[in-house]
Amino acid sequence: ENEWPLARALDTPFYLHPGGGLSAHKPEGSHPPTNYLFDPGHPVPTIGGNISSGQPVMAAGGFDQREAEEFFGSEEPYLPLASRPDVLVFQTTPLEEDVEITGPVSVHLWISSNAVDTDFTAKLIDVYPPSVDYPEGYALNLTDGILRVKFRDSWEKPELMEPGEVYRVKVELLPISNRFVKGHRIRLDISSSNFPRFDVNGNTGENPGTSPVRITALNSVYHDESRQSHALLPVIPAPP
Repeated sequence: ENEWPLARALDTPFYLHPGGGLSAHKPEGSHPPTNYLFDPGHPVPTIGGNISSGQPVMAAGGFDQREAEEFFGSEEPYLPLASRPDVLVFQTTPLEEDVEITGPVSVHLWISSNAVDTDFTAKLIDVYPPSVDYPEGYALNLTDGILRVKFRDSWEKPELMEPGEVYRVKVELLPISNRFVKGHRIRLDISSSNFPRFDVNGNTGENPGTSPVRITALNSVYHDESRQSHALLPVIPAPP
């Protein structure tokens, strides 16, 4: 390759659907948002990722997205992150053909919260089907990102939210190149923490490094005809 990003990449939206679906088809009609409680005292543990010099606190790279003793913050019985009520999982049906994604990745969400500030995280995952080695399948993290909502429009001029108001936000993930092979699923996890990789938002609007106050936030993600939350993925067309 002699260019970046690749000119032949097609930025393709994969839309979030009620019930955890993810597809290239736009959602239709009106649907209630998907809600979850984000408790800063019980953050989602960091399980791999695009990390440098994180050892021994954080392991870098790709892992099955399941808690384990070696990951800081994990708790017995070491369940998949997808089983947490504060992790929203959206995934495709098993792919009927290979899909290559190469280039920058972003996630565009319509969100609200009952707090004046909170975080939203997005993680792109390649879901392997069950096998002899992994009877429950394998959820391989590829890339992820985070947004502190008060910085949604500017890094220099933070602006708190109005509780209950719906905002459109963009979460930027690091670029990737991955071939999702036939039978795998493309999965997007949405949550509000990834600790200790990122500091935990106390949901008060104050700086987490200087304020000890934390409150639980009720966060919402919208996915209907007028608020089409989606991941924008650079799909490489299959050769003729």
